[in-house]
Parts: sequence; structure tokens; C-alpha cells
Amino acid sequence: MVVSGLGISPIASQSPGSRHEGKRKSLAVLPTTMFPDCGTLLNHAAALAAGTLYDFFMDFCDLIVSMGQAEISSRPVVGAIVVLSGLAVSFLLWLVYVHHASADFAGRWMFLPALNALLNGSCAVALCVGLYFIKHRNREAHRRSMLLAFAFSSVFLLSYIVNHALHGDTIFPGHGPVRRLYLSILASHVILSVIALPMVLTTFFFSLTGRFAMHRRIARFTFPIWLYVSITGVVVFVFLKAYVY
Repeated sequence: MVVSGLGISPIASQSPGSRHEGKRKSLAVLPTTMFPDCGTLLNHAAALAAGTLYDFFMDFCDLIVSMGQAEISSRPVVGAIVVLSGLAVSFLLWLVYVHHASADFAGRWMFLPALNALLNGSCAVALCVGLYFIKHRNREAHRRSMLLAFAFSSVFLLSYIVNHALHGDTIFPGHGPVRRLYLSILASHVILSVIALPMVLTTFFFSLTGRFAMHRRIARFTFPIWLYVSITGVVVFVFLKAYVY
């Protein structure tokens, strides 16, 4: 598989079956020098889980590729992405600004904000590494970097939802210029994160379906927005860490 811009483009000449089989054969074997019986059991369980996840991902990619090869119009898919993104954003806004967290979880799971900042920072690093690789035409390394960035963002979203469901929104107590600076960064972060979600998904869709001209055009906007949202997520945490946590 190779990548152009932000996303993946499959190689049609390689059959899904052979690709899946080759990957499964390359799965690392866990060490069994101690407790051989337990190690053997863990090896089988890890290989089965990894093979199942890989097959699911590759089948999904094959489905998207077949859509592109059938020349299915991108408009319904992009429209669906926008609608689903709108629903997701609406839910997040309700969770942050309307939902009231239960007092039962006050003081518990307080590591989540730091975890969110770590995931945002890791996503930003992966994005920059991915940009470096695609600039040097290393498409395989670029693909891995972009998938890693997407994974970091996905885990962040789950952690973000859990954190706000348990703790609610955090009010910044600062005053004066510091408060104005914090609110301006937060506002830009929130607004661009709303824009980033459908753009990231659409960029991946164009790459997966081989529409590289459109992929490159939208990736030029997706990348800086995605990177800015990731970095400002860390900056917001630093402000809150200094004044709240």
C-alpha cells in the first residue's frame, strides 16, 4: 500500500488474501523462555487478535477501493461524512456546555486531561513526521505516520468524551490579559476542531479511493488545521494546569 498526501491508496495488483496471509505470518512471536505453557497460550491469543483486527481493517480498505474502482460518485459519501460529523460535533457541544457531570466522580480519574494532552501532542508529532516523509517521497513511512496520527486523534476523542462525561467543563479562573489570551486560543481551537473532523475524514476518503488530485487539494488545508488543533489542545491543557489542576 502507498500513500499520497494524507491517507492511503491501495495497490490493486496485490490480492487481499495474499496480503492478509503475509501480514499474519509476519506477526511477532511472544517470548516463551519462562512459563512455556502460558507463553504458548498468549502467543495464540495475541496472533488471533492481531490477525482479526488486521483482516477487518484490510477488508474495510478493500471495500473503499472497490467503491472507487466502480466510479461511485464521491458526493453522497462526502455528504454522509459532513452529516455524521455534524451529529458528532453537536453531541460534543452538548456534552461540554449542557451536560452536568455527577459529583460522584469528582477527584477521580484526574489523569484524563494529561492523557488528552499527551495524545494531542503525539498526534502533532506524527503529523509533522508524516509531512517530512511525503516531502521526501517515502510513501510507506508517510502512510504509517498518518495512520498513527489518526489513531492518536481517535483515542483522544474517546478519552475527551469520558473526561467531560465524568468531570464536566473546566472553567478557567484567570483574569485580565491571560484570560483573554486563553479564551482566544480556546475559541480558535474549538472552531477549527469542528472544521477538522469532516476534513480529515474526507481527505482519507479521497486517498483510499484513489482520487489523488482531490486528495492533494484538500490535504493542503486539512494538514495545517489538524496540526493547529492538536497543538492548541496541548496549549489549553498547559493553561489549565497552571491555574486549575
